[in-house]
Amino acid sequence: MASLMENLIEVLMQESAEYEGLLELSQKKTPLIVSGDLEHLQKITDDEQIVVSRLHNLEKKRAEVTADIANVLNRDVKELKLTRLIEMMAARPQEQAQLAEAHDRLQSAVHTLQRTNEQNRELLTNALEMVEFEMNLVQSMRAAPETANYTRNAYSSGDVMGTVSSGFDAKQ
Repeated sequence: MASLMENLIEVLMQESAEYEGLLELSQKKTPLIVSGDLEHLQKITDDEQIVVSRLHNLEKKRAEVTADIANVLNRDVKELKLTRLIEMMAARPQEQAQLAEAHDRLQSAVHTLQRTNEQNRELLTNALEMVEFEMNLVQSMRAAPETANYTRNAYSSGDVMGTVSSGFDAKQ
């Protein structure tokens, strides 16, 4: 049982370190989103995918260790939560403290990451709204009202105000 607890603590610490790395990458994304630096933003997103892959592997490992602990304790793995396991370790205060520290570190990293990702999501939403506004502005300029100029036969010969005859230039 002691080696299983050591394995669980080790996996939790590795997960915490990975989440902290992911948090660092997310925090680097914030100024890049604001400045619109898509090249560096893409590189950070690629780096995040690598970290997420490692986290996925650690999550599998944690599930295996937790299942082994549940078997040893003759408990249902679905009901064996980390907080419950910490409570059950009262007879072993050193392991209990290590497990509680690993749990708290992991929980803190995850919550901070969630806040940072929410902030980045808001920034991206605002950037998309700004692009949509600018696109609507360009479209409305193309549909500007005509001047009230008429010919002798009472036909309108008015010009469209504020329009540019050329279309959107994607090369600019």
